[in-house]
Amino acid sequence: MIAKAQRKSNGHLDFSEAPSHLMRRCQQFYGDLYAREYGTRELTKQQFTVLAALEHHEGVSQTALVEMTGIDRSTLAEMVRRMLDKGLVSRQRTEEDQRANAVAITASGRKALRGARAAADRAEKALLEALPAAERPRFVKMLAAIAAAAEQRSVDASAKLRRKPAVRKRLT
Repeated sequence: MIAKAQRKSNGHLDFSEAPSHLMRRCQQFYGDLYAREYGTRELTKQQFTVLAALEHHEGVSQTALVEMTGIDRSTLAEMVRRMLDKGLVSRQRTEEDQRANAVAITASGRKALRGARAAADRAEKALLEALPAAERPRFVKMLAAIAAAAEQRSVDASAKLRRKPAVRKRLT
């Protein structure tokens, strides 16, 4: 398996076997499918992801949402602000840490999530229709393995940062 784009004899890059490019194209394709299925209603696919995470984890911190969804911290903070403006979520300071925000899904958010869930399911089904039916579960398992490796790398990097001893200056 080729792990990076190859140069053709004319010097142009061939991305047809570059995994990173292909994953990005698949993500774009899913985004197009979701938009087609859901239309121009209120939720983006990332907002759908946030509401789906909140549905079963009521009142979690924004930091926990970052970990659950894989959406980076600054993007998530802006998304939550916009979702607050739309009335899809509520936010309040946590009692344990007054610097942290607990985010919860509202009744309007639950209603929007119900409407978007069917569209997301149809979009995922359409995405997988490009593969033979027998290969679909295997493909999803392989994607899950890549995602698990990314999660483990993140955990390992965080642990490494916590173990790093503080550098002390010597006074001479």
